[in-house]
Amino acid sequence: MNDNHFKFSNTVIALPLFFVLLLWFIYWLQIRFDFDFYQYGIYPRDFSGLKGVLFSPFIHENLGHLYNNSIPLLVLLPALHYFYPKQSLPVIVYGILFSGLITWVIGRTNYHIGASGLIYVLVSFIFFKGIQTRYYRLVALSFSVILLYGGMIWYVFPEVDANISWEGHLAGFLTGFTLTLFYKTPEYAKPIVYDWQKPEFDPEQDAFMKHFDEKGNFVNAELPEEEPENYVTYFSSDPWVKYTITKSDSEENK
Repeated sequence: MNDNHFKFSNTVIALPLFFVLLLWFIYWLQIRFDFDFYQYGIYPRDFSGLKGVLFSPFIHENLGHLYNNSIPLLVLLPALHYFYPKQSLPVIVYGILFSGLITWVIGRTNYHIGASGLIYVLVSFIFFKGIQTRYYRLVALSFSVILLYGGMIWYVFPEVDANISWEGHLAGFLTGFTLTLFYKTPEYAKPIVYDWQKPEFDPEQDAFMKHFDEKGNFVNAELPEEEPENYVTYFSSDPWVKYTITKSDSEENK
């Protein structure tokens, strides 16, 4: 696989934009018609709370909560879809499901809502998968993600802020890393190996290498070792070029 496999398409922008607009539309319905969507969040260790595994990423507490989740999604979802087009949909779907299930198991007894769990899935997957591939473009993407969102790692610990769902963050981070182990990426471009670097290369049979001796000095293999008496050699300003003409032609030009 080489750089030609990273192809931009309208879906790279359209699908993430649609997803984020859907979040804002749901929030508009919530405040416009005073819907109580919180009951559709994840309620740990309660079977009725399992519905939140599917619905909780689309529910947000307030405008600030929604805004803080929208910006990372508009950055991370296009990056995922562009650099990992075949893995993007499974990562999103299974990321939501498994991070939600882990939150349901380890979470505090309260409703857990918001798309932050999915954001941690994306950050974790993009970072660890890029390091695993050792492909320079994806490694650079990994470091870019850490540069932008590396500070998020602190919010997987309960001591930082008791008002946030650190359980959802931790679940998303672990899910993203686990998905990198299950979803293999193609083998990326290898360094170019030239003919002269191959073990079977024979310099004596190569037309270009015939112009050099064992010490690397240029020799003109096409000219005879001894020039006939009726030939005169003229050297140009270019040290690699010399002209040979007959004496009769030289005398006619005088």
